[in-house]
Amino acid sequence: MHGRFYHWHVWLGWLIGVPIILWTASGLLMVSQPIETVRGNHLRSEQPALDPIIPVAPVLEGRKAKDLTLQQNVQGPFWVISYADGGKRRADAVTGKLLPPIAAADASTLAIAARSDDNAITSVQRFSADESPSDLRRNRPSWQVVFEDDARFYIDADTGELLAVRTKFWRVFDFMWGLHIMDLQTREDTSHPILIGSAIIALFGSILGFIMLFTRTSRGKRNDA
Repeated sequence: MHGRFYHWHVWLGWLIGVPIILWTASGLLMVSQPIETVRGNHLRSEQPALDPIIPVAPVLEGRKAKDLTLQQNVQGPFWVISYADGGKRRADAVTGKLLPPIAAADASTLAIAARSDDNAITSVQRFSADESPSDLRRNRPSWQVVFEDDARFYIDADTGELLAVRTKFWRVFDFMWGLHIMDLQTREDTSHPILIGSAIIALFGSILGFIMLFTRTSRGKRNDA
């Protein structure tokens, strides 16, 4: 019985050896830095407090709003209008008038204000919602503002909100996360046949190895007798 278990254990080891190495290596890298550092929280500045104003309701132009959010950035207080059809728009909180989409200069100003340190901008590029960068993970039109340290600040092209901060380590972390869940394409699917099957084989191999500790002991006692 021990010999049969041993052969099964060896074959299972060949099948699951590479995934186990990938799981261990990727997991080790992902826990090597605090999640706050991965998310770039240390690069974010504190959001300005909302000015004491009497806000004027935004102009909706006949569109149905799902919710309204009053916010403030370096350009002042503004409404974020989330429409029922999925779109977004910003409006002046003092006059209620709709504001134009964010331009490249606005995106640069907002990104610099959103950083907690001084770092020069190397590039500014706009992306549509349909061509959203893979590291943004948001189907929103955005401005990608890249700094000298390769940190990327994503500014919503409609509202001016800070959508995400992506550091160089975040991109390494993201790749390792894709290896960990065996989904390098979207890096979001944590329940697919390859991952589930590999986990089942790994679990069965581990249980078999544990059982072999006892079958080996029993075999040794019989040989001594």
